[in-house]
Amino acid sequence: MTVTGDERPLVAVTMGDPAGIGPEIILKALASSDLYGLSRPLVVGDLRTMADTARALALPVTVASVPAPREGRYAHGVVDVLDLGNVDSSSLRMGVVQADAGRAAGQAVERAIHLAQAGEVDAIATAPLNKEALWAAGYPYPGHTEMLAELTGSSESLTMFVIGSLRIFFLTRHVSLREAITQVTRARIRDTLGVMARVLEELGLRSPRLAVAALNPHAGEGGKMGDEEIREIIPGVQDARAAGLDVVGPIPADAVFHLAAEGRFDAVLSLYHDQGHIAAKMSDFYKTVSVTTGLPFVRTSADHGTAFDIAGKGVASAVSMIEAIRVAAELTARRRAKMATGR
Repeated sequence: MTVTGDERPLVAVTMGDPAGIGPEIILKALASSDLYGLSRPLVVGDLRTMADTARALALPVTVASVPAPREGRYAHGVVDVLDLGNVDSSSLRMGVVQADAGRAAGQAVERAIHLAQAGEVDAIATAPLNKEALWAAGYPYPGHTEMLAELTGSSESLTMFVIGSLRIFFLTRHVSLREAITQVTRARIRDTLGVMARVLEELGLRSPRLAVAALNPHAGEGGKMGDEEIREIIPGVQDARAAGLDVVGPIPADAVFHLAAEGRFDAVLSLYHDQGHIAAKMSDFYKTVSVTTGLPFVRTSADHGTAFDIAGKGVASAVSMIEAIRVAAELTARRRAKMATGR
């Protein structure tokens, strides 16, 4: 935890792929005074890219280089940047997959992780990177989540979506639907529900109410539309209940997310990528925030891609980036409060 006398959580904001909308949405987010009341945002990335983008957008901010997190101003009107000096603006092509851009994005995440592990920042909020560019740069990870888990040695990391009071966890994510179905097992259901409960308790929710989405239409209709519910999901839920968790399911996926949004449950376990993504983004596309749980620090992300089709045009919405920084600060504050009270 950073110690400066300033209680606002210090959030490292990674620049993302410089050929995408990351720099733009970060600057738009930080041009508003709202985030500075609850956080100290520090951009980790390339100073020149951020300064050039601010000028192109004609934003009323000063982009300033800081040598270390503790030396930032963290005041509205100044965007503090820990400069990695890793983007060649003369060769950068907006909206195009490039290894150099992927490398710059990956290096920003690596530096932010190092800062968080060293206690120099409290949380990380990531702008979008491009998986193809990341792979072209030699990184083996499918995305941010896997990179964070490996570099921090976190074996129980999960993705949680936060959309207002709705929380969605994912049993599987970046695998094919066919592979996801094979990963829906009794043991994985049981173990993931246990991790979910611990994460939510760390965030201040005592005895969280959990629900599991069904895999098949109508939860399988007693085996007539698939038997995964009978063979794997129901036994996994029963195991979790036997361990003392407050959990119900499987509940048909066309109802469970709505019920959770109404307040019936504190969180839902989605069984595969699109099942939970569609529910979240139909609820509120721009305010959906991705949280990687199980890390030694809070990590959030704008939940959309690099938007290469509009990169450099100045028309990208910063709402999800604003929410990512806000949620990072709020979750960090909750963690601090729980540590202070021990409850």
